[in-house]
Amino acid sequence: MAVGVFDSGLGGLTVLDAVTKRLPEVPFVYFGDNAHAPYGVRDADDVYNLTTAAVERLWDAGCDLVILACNTASAAALRRMQESWIPKDKRVLGVFVPLIEALTERQWGDNSPPREVAVKHVALFATPATVASRAFQRELAFRAVGVDVEAQPCGGLVDAIEDGDEILAEALVRSHVEALLRRMPKPEAAILGCTHYPLMQDAFQKALGPDVAVYSQANLVASSLDDYLKRHPDMMGAGTESCFLTTGDPEHVSSKATQFLRRPISFRAA
Repeated sequence: MAVGVFDSGLGGLTVLDAVTKRLPEVPFVYFGDNAHAPYGVRDADDVYNLTTAAVERLWDAGCDLVILACNTASAAALRRMQESWIPKDKRVLGVFVPLIEALTERQWGDNSPPREVAVKHVALFATPATVASRAFQRELAFRAVGVDVEAQPCGGLVDAIEDGDEILAEALVRSHVEALLRRMPKPEAAILGCTHYPLMQDAFQKALGPDVAVYSQANLVASSLDDYLKRHPDMMGAGTESCFLTTGDPEHVSSKATQFLRRPISFRAA
């Protein structure tokens, strides 16, 4: 009954933490492609090939349902995977869905025409690859009209977070927010479009000011997964063991992950 959670590095641990708390009875297999992180600077074909290889490994671990807890993979690879690659008995879900549900206040299954929503000016902070894909804007346009999205590629931020350099990470947040505010002085909402960024949510909120609603993904994804599994219990895979897999050095990644989540985490080689 295991569910797979995939990320290019450690950022998806924020999602794993949230889904584990929401669904304590479900075993989760986490796969970090640390050897190839970060994905945010790679081209779309490279991201696609790495993501499909990781998903196949999670299928081998008994996870028929895999969550791409990586915005770059969700943006650059998921649509192509769903159109031509995923077998009918498997499911791969991305992390944009819960954000757009929350932002537009409509359910993902609501296929009515796009309509106006309360929020008109949205700031999107994401990796360069996610910004370049325009996947968030495309999915949002299916559901809402009249929403102005200003996207800011946050180069260097993932590396600073993974390295545990909080001072550099906070400085980068301030710099990226200032750059966006020069183009969109008064955003009403901000999307943290990378699963690493919830760790810097307070810094984003401080830089943006108290009047901007900041949306991050972990709890939204957990709520959506809970709902999805209630509607699709057949998608629980055969796996029964929770574990952490990495393409990187297990000892090094375990040490970084333990610092990242502030609790002991033990990875093994994928």
